[in-house]
Amino acid sequence: MKLDRHNTAVVIPALNERLRIREVVESALHEVDSVIVIDDGSDDGTADCLQGLPITLLRHATRMGKGASLRDGFAEALRQGKAAVVTMDGDGQHLASDVPRLIAAANRHPHCLINGARLRRREQQPLYRRIGNDFGDWGISWGCGFRIRDTQSGQRLYRAAACALRDIPGEDFVFEAQMLISCARQLGYRVVSVPIEARYKNVHGDQAFRRSHFRPLRDLWRITSHVVRQVWQHGDVITQYRLTRANPPRIDDADGRLQTAPEEASA
Repeated sequence: MKLDRHNTAVVIPALNERLRIREVVESALHEVDSVIVIDDGSDDGTADCLQGLPITLLRHATRMGKGASLRDGFAEALRQGKAAVVTMDGDGQHLASDVPRLIAAANRHPHCLINGARLRRREQQPLYRRIGNDFGDWGISWGCGFRIRDTQSGQRLYRAAACALRDIPGEDFVFEAQMLISCARQLGYRVVSVPIEARYKNVHGDQAFRRSHFRPLRDLWRITSHVVRQVWQHGDVITQYRLTRANPPRIDDADGRLQTAPEEASA
């Protein structure tokens, strides 16, 4: 099925996003017909900021984590009959204007998970985040059996088959890592990265971003320990690692704004 703005929903997990959430949702409504926001037990009036907008708002009475929010958002999108979901964070780090690019890439790569990889202006990403991302890419790629760029990105396009996967282990940010692995192993998907801009407070000083919920030491440890268990349980650890290194990342840079090594570029 060809994807478009009518059969694709944007799902936005939100925890204390009062600062930017209305702006994020309004921009998403320009790109798709359906926006689903999951308020994960916010206590700053996040839901109040969305009054009057034509969206689906799901609310958790207490904080359940990003994994639970994404599961609920996926289920609602499937209930609405959507063919795909684009996930976005609620803090303004992601641009809704990239959503059509993800949809177009999904139509070019119908059996892939589309990942919005923060490769543009990456040199301006905080060093500790860049190191953490590179480490995460190395480990999660091993779990998938092929290399991926920016495995920690929260802006992705999942087709309905991916959203319908059940019993995905892991919570919070671990869930997103596991989705890559589960899509690769259970659905046979590859991951195609579409370059998006890395947007951070130290780069975009005129824009306000709340402090990230991602805690590098804590969350990278959780992700790493989880992925190590997955790799070990899968077996053939050395063979799997060699297979991973032999399969370079796939990058769809259709507009040619990113300079990539020939072995990493595909369109």
